[in-house]
Amino acid sequence: MTTACVVAMLLLWAGPVDPHRTPYDETTDPDPSRDQTNLQNHHRDARSGEVKGCRRCCDPEEESRRQNQHYPQYQIVPQINVTLLKGEKGDTGERGLHGKPGRAGQTGGPGPSGLKGSRGSLGLPGEACKSYFAAFSVARKKGLQSNDYYQTVLFDTELVNLYGHFSMFTGEFYCYVPGVYYFSLNVHTWNQKETYLHVMHNEREVVILYAQPSDRSVMQSQSLMLQLDRDDRVWVRLFKGERENAIFSDDFDTYITFNGHLIKPKHEL
Repeated sequence: MTTACVVAMLLLWAGPVDPHRTPYDETTDPDPSRDQTNLQNHHRDARSGEVKGCRRCCDPEEESRRQNQHYPQYQIVPQINVTLLKGEKGDTGERGLHGKPGRAGQTGGPGPSGLKGSRGSLGLPGEACKSYFAAFSVARKKGLQSNDYYQTVLFDTELVNLYGHFSMFTGEFYCYVPGVYYFSLNVHTWNQKETYLHVMHNEREVVILYAQPSDRSVMQSQSLMLQLDRDDRVWVRLFKGERENAIFSDDFDTYITFNGHLIKPKHEL
């Protein structure tokens, strides 16, 4: 047993055994340059990219370099369809604040004329037409004499009565358009009788037409302007019979006339 241990130790001390070495020695190789030639051809083939059927694998350094050589790694990246991952539409957000107004742009040209629209429905009736004119001229063909009370002079002939503002029944002009008016009264006196009349504004005597008794009958006239309000009345009154008072006319000629017209309406004053 001791002898066997001693032999083993001697073998280890003599040197390690190379497992990659061939069992023959370089001195016993019949062609020592063959290994060098094969190694050069192997490197040339590796550079040219050719693959040979057999290679020499007994060189540990060359094998180590082959094992330690790093090649680039390529990874397959999966492609994801984003449309399949799109979520549902969210709720509408709150309205934001109004921005500052921008600068006014240039005025554009007129656009083309559109098509004619359809006829609309009938509207509601409007207000009554407002008249801003008034005029009348009336006459009397019969004489008139006084009695114990005042008499309104009535007229039997209508010459002009615009919009019917003068009443032939009452002998009065009714003001429907307030403003300034002009009036005139023309009469013929009666022989040997007094002529005494008033132009009345409502119940007030405004002006008088007067002529003393005379052997001759003559024409007398009176004119005036009045500012009237709505529904005022203007008329002629014969004085009552304290003394004989009359105006003359006949069926053949017209001697008595009463006229009036609007000069300017109140809203234009």
